[in-house]
Amino acid sequence: MSRSRSRTRRSAEVQGETRVAGPDFGVDAGVHIRGRIFSPSHVVEDGVVSVLGERIIAVRTNEQWTVTHPGSGELPFEGMLLPGLVDIHVHGGAGHRFDTVDQADAAGAAAYHRSRGSTTVLAGIVTAEPEDMVAQVAALRELADDGVIGGIYAEGPFLSETRCGAQDPRYLTDPDPKFTRRLIEAAGGHLRIMALAPERDGFETVARLLVDHGVTVSLGHTDAEFGVFRDAMRPIGFASSVTHLANGMRPMHHRAAGPVAAAVAAAARGHATVELIGDGVHVDSGFGALVFAAAPERVALITDAMAAAGMPDGDYRLGPQEVRVSGGVARVASGSIAGGTSHLLRCLTWAVRECDVSLADSVRAATMTPAATAGLADIGDIRPGGCADLIAVDDDFGLRRVLHRGKWLS
Repeated sequence: MSRSRSRTRRSAEVQGETRVAGPDFGVDAGVHIRGRIFSPSHVVEDGVVSVLGERIIAVRTNEQWTVTHPGSGELPFEGMLLPGLVDIHVHGGAGHRFDTVDQADAAGAAAYHRSRGSTTVLAGIVTAEPEDMVAQVAALRELADDGVIGGIYAEGPFLSETRCGAQDPRYLTDPDPKFTRRLIEAAGGHLRIMALAPERDGFETVARLLVDHGVTVSLGHTDAEFGVFRDAMRPIGFASSVTHLANGMRPMHHRAAGPVAAAVAAAARGHATVELIGDGVHVDSGFGALVFAAAPERVALITDAMAAAGMPDGDYRLGPQEVRVSGGVARVASGSIAGGTSHLLRCLTWAVRECDVSLADSVRAATMTPAATAGLADIGDIRPGGCADLIAVDDDFGLRRVLHRGKWLS
């Protein structure tokens, strides 16, 4: 790069402008959205995001946009602009399920969460009959091909009976490479994350197979001791994620630290991401504050939402099991919590309001970190070249508008 070009780039950065080259920069075509931009890459108190088609083409201050668009008039101020939220662990919503072969049903679940600000979701399936799981993955593959979902999250069946939670214990089994290959093939490249218990026989073989196929290995529903859990994670092992930290695993004690301590230590060292269900039910706000304090850039807020999200109390299903929802809390017959009933914007709000986490860390935990954990590119941020997914919220995090792939949702 020449010195003059280098000086020009530094000047633009000092002025708070980021832009991409191309014939569309500076023209009136496309969509221009004004607000307080708050994303992992940019914080602009009064900025404009310019969108053409499904991509962001520029991020500028409102003053800069006004100079390049004389006579265009003042853009309306939409509120605080955040990246479209990314929920990598969700099983359903609005009465719809992802653990199904009915594509319309699964699409309904995705549409519900999109309307609440989660512009990208991974469709989560749970432990069930092997043939049912393969069929569900095959059905979800087509939705992923079409961009309705961001991919698939397989929670089971290689999990611990002792910490099964809402996973049906009848179908839990040791990790099986043959069955794992069937899931990978059925997913057609869209299996993004799979949860395993590291103490089960065959864990290492299957974990290696998943990583070799680009699937993130997540440790969960486990009764493993500290050392076993630690050694299953990077840099020693293959896992780089932890499934809903503290839920479905041996609790932490100061004389038996267990998987929770191992997970937080790994996250603090940058070796793993920890999922945290931020609905105010699954974990205490003090625990949330602790986890964010230890590893603020390695927390992925999730909902673990099931079909009852956005619905009244009543009877629902999660995988093969019946679920009763009372007071907004879902439980299976054993009494175990059976997923959440919230949406991700509420989880982000919980982190800020209840856990006293900074807005920057909370936004990252609902956008960039989960996107990176799932291996999803071009989402989770507001930057030139990225997907045009963003949400506008008010000062109390009330949702105003959702932009998905460059189009406002009604």
